[in-house]
Formats: sequence, structure tokens, C-alpha cells
Amino acid sequence: MRRRNTRREFLKTTTAAGLGFWIADRAGATESKSPNEKLNVACIGIGGRGRDNVNAVSGENIVALCDVDDARAGDAYKSYPKAQKFTDYRRLFDKLHKQIDAVTVSTPDHMHAPVSLAAMQLGKHVYCEKPLTRTVGEARRMAEAAARYRVVTQMGNGGNANPGARRTVEMLRAGVVGAIREIHAWSDRPGTIWKQGIDRPKDTPPVPPTLQWDLWLGVAPKRPYHPAYIPGKWRGWYDFGTGPIGDMGAHICNVAFWALDLRDPQAIECETSERHAESFPAWSRIRWEFPARGDRPAIRFHWYDGGQRPSNELVEGRSLPGNGMILVGEKGSMYIPSADGSECVLLPEKKFEGMAPPPKTLPDSPGHHQEWIRNCKSGDLGLDYMSHFGRAAIMTECLLLGVLAVRTGKRIEWDARAMKVTNVAEANEYVDPPYRQGW
Repeated sequence: MRRRNTRREFLKTTTAAGLGFWIADRAGATESKSPNEKLNVACIGIGGRGRDNVNAVSGENIVALCDVDDARAGDAYKSYPKAQKFTDYRRLFDKLHKQIDAVTVSTPDHMHAPVSLAAMQLGKHVYCEKPLTRTVGEARRMAEAAARYRVVTQMGNGGNANPGARRTVEMLRAGVVGAIREIHAWSDRPGTIWKQGIDRPKDTPPVPPTLQWDLWLGVAPKRPYHPAYIPGKWRGWYDFGTGPIGDMGAHICNVAFWALDLRDPQAIECETSERHAESFPAWSRIRWEFPARGDRPAIRFHWYDGGQRPSNELVEGRSLPGNGMILVGEKGSMYIPSADGSECVLLPEKKFEGMAPPPKTLPDSPGHHQEWIRNCKSGDLGLDYMSHFGRAAIMTECLLLGVLAVRTGKRIEWDARAMKVTNVAEANEYVDPPYRQGW
């Protein structure tokens, strides 16, 4: 606890690495703009998915672009020649913090919190890719910072804006299939996109001349460069990513957490393939136990990845797609055969045939990024249907508790108030680990 508090106090007053600018202990965010006035946006991480996020906010003023790899950033650099270019986000903030209104963060998972926290402490609105953070402690700090600095935030699970997902949430909230007691969610990752269940490479090839490897490592422990980590393959390594439960769980599980207000599981356990010291296992099956709360009964939440699946008997013998979810209620089941909750089938079909949908309570979105931009300009912090950090952090924390069970191979019991595993001491080493010296 002493270490975590020290780090929090440190983050209040300065950036890492001693770049020398003071982060004001602000009470509010950047001033509101008129709907027609453009935001000044800095984009940090602009290759791959980051390039998509740059494009999505291209109607605003792109004033700065930042990436540690010139090769992956080159396309964005060419498209926005007037934007100032950086390899180190700390230098970007040091130079331009008075000029920017908002920031997009599309780095690997381990740098989401360091970059986003620095931006929020400067009073900047933040769009951060999913999963929100790599660790539970970071998720707590992200939610605290968003509330403290009163900035508009959004995590990048775009399905949140899908009208079908919002109708699914409305049906669950209306109790169409009754109180939910069991949830099954699964993903075909890893294997289809990246490898895991492997050991650290022993060879040390040279760092590509376009890549600033030490900046890419950032807060992570120092290690030699290897193409086994980038691009994208970092998701399967504990130091950098959150595995399939973090990468895809933020999409697949979103409507369940949103509709049912899931939080603070009491216990988590798992089964996995062979465990490795530094990378996620090739497959896992994780189970969370959420206690009863209010009118909601206790819920068991099951996760499957790497080729594992629930029984198709839960969906009346249908074949299961690569990603999906099944919610089992007292009156029936809701089958969601997609990663974003945009479509659902009520089972048994005959029972729900011709059923009228419940009243519409969530407005349709203008688009995931557009929703964030609109609210950045208005300063509106009160929209519960956004994937803002306050809500995204709760889901992220729950999912990352599954990572603790995977890493230890043991059933863990969780005290959410103390942010502590109560029965497996070594699991607490992963709740809020320290950053690399100098970061």
C-alpha cells in the first residue's frame, strides 16, 4: 500500500523521467467549445489500430502525432504533414500541453495508463484503446483521475456505440429472459491472431533502425528487442499485454457488464494449458463468482479462449462462432453470436417468438468517436451510455482479475475495497506492480 500511494502522489505532480514540467492539480478540464469549433488533438500511437483512430478524429485539428516506430507511423505522417511529430509522448506534452484539447492513446496495453494519466493530469480529454489498462491498480487510478480532473474519457470498444448493442442492454435491463444467473463468453484468440504459451526468445537480433526500442518498452522491465513481440504479438506477453481476456473481453463482455452492473467478484479460478513464466497459456477457462447484489442474484461468469468453447447445448445445438456470449436467465437465454453484442437470439425461440421489444431507453450514438468528440466540446460528463473510464475501469478490473488467476494457477479471493487478494499472497505482486526505474 505504501508503494501504491507513493506512486499516486508522484503522478499528481510530475511526469516520469524528469522532463521538468509541472502538472497542475486542476479541478476542471479544458474549457468547453462550441459544436462547430474544432478540437486540437494529439494522437499517440499511430500505427495499426492507432492509424484508424487518427482517421476517426481527422475532422478535428490533428496538431501532433507520436510513435516510437517511424516505419509504422510513416503513413500517418504523410497524411498529416502539418502535425508536429514526436517519438516520446512526454516531450509532446512538455512542448504542446497548452495547445492541445484532447488526446488519443493507441499504444500497447502496458503504456495505456502512463500516457492517459499524464494527459488527464494536464486537463486533456482522453480516448484510450481497449483494454483500458494492463493492471488492476492502473484501472483504479484511471477512474480516479478522470473524476478528479473532470475530463471526458472513452475506451475504444466501438461496439458500445452499436444500436444493436444498446437494444441488447435494454432487453437485459428489462428482464426479458429473467434474472441472469450464468454467463458464458468465449474468443477464438489466441492462435488466430497471435501466439502465446511460449518462452522468451534466446536470440537477440538487432533493433530495426526505425524503432526506438527503449521508448517502446516504456514502463515495462528492460529486455532485448525481438520480433516475437511486435507488431501486435505483444498481446500474449504478461509484461506488455492482457491476453485474450483483456483484448477481446472488453468487446465481448461489454453488454453484460453494462446491463447488469457487474463489479467486485468475490473469487476467480481457472483451468489452463501448460503455464509459462512470461506469456499467457495457449488456452484458458476462467470463472468469476459475482455475489448477489440488490435484486440481482449471484452470477457465475465463465470465459473460454484458445479454442475452448461452452457446450452448444446451451444454444439448442447451434454451432458457435469464434467469439460470442450466452446469458442464462430464469425465463430463458440470450445468445449473442458476435463480439460486440450487436445481435442476439432469445432462446427457446418458440417461447419468445413475436415478442415486442422493451421501450427504448438508450439513445442511438452518432458514432463511437463522434460521441467522444461531441462530449469533449460540450464538457458533458454525465452520459452513462458512453464507455467512459468510470465504467470501463470497473469492467477492466474484473477481467484483469482473471489474469491474476491465470498467472498464479490458483483460485483467488478478492477484497475489492482493499484492492487485495486475500488468500494467495503472490498474486498481489501483479495487482499494481512498480514501473521500470526512470518511468
